[in-house]
Amino acid sequence: MESVCVYCGSADNMDLVYLDAAYEMGAAIAERGLRLIYGAGSTGLMGAVADGALGSGGEVIGVIPKLFNTPTLAHSKLSHLEVVEDIHVRKARMIELAEAFIALPGGFGTLEELFEVLTWAQIGLHHKPIGLLNTRNYFNSLLKFVKHAQEEGFIFGEHQKLFTHTNLPEVLLNALVTYKQPSGLERWLTRKD
Repeated sequence: MESVCVYCGSADNMDLVYLDAAYEMGAAIAERGLRLIYGAGSTGLMGAVADGALGSGGEVIGVIPKLFNTPTLAHSKLSHLEVVEDIHVRKARMIELAEAFIALPGGFGTLEELFEVLTWAQIGLHHKPIGLLNTRNYFNSLLKFVKHAQEEGFIFGEHQKLFTHTNLPEVLLNALVTYKQPSGLERWLTRKD
């Protein structure tokens, strides 16, 4: 594993504990010699994760749609910045560049990106590890929902093994490095037990 894509919020008005955790996540990625792939933002957790990686000497590649490539929103100190046509191209490019994915706390965009890579893993479009940094138990309600979806028959048990979660950056990176794809994923397409 050489690169990790991080999805996270760009809002600025959250508790500092979230910003600190994002910074630590970026630093942990860089300290392992991994390349950070992310949405190129300078605000909120996006800015913090990039600053953490850059502050630890890491390589940071940002992918940003033209719409957001402004002095206010785009990070100005990245190792490499790719400006793309729109948000759909941005997501596809980040998936292409990354060998693993981490979701930090965020809003609609973060959840949309997370569920896209989970869906792609579910149907076999990629076999890359996915993790959630569960800072301050931010994702607990989401984890409960995923369990409920499985109990109600909307996903299979193996789909809960498509991702891992913890509140510690180093533990999460270890889990991604040792990830093994769950068996039985093909039954989502074949409908055979």
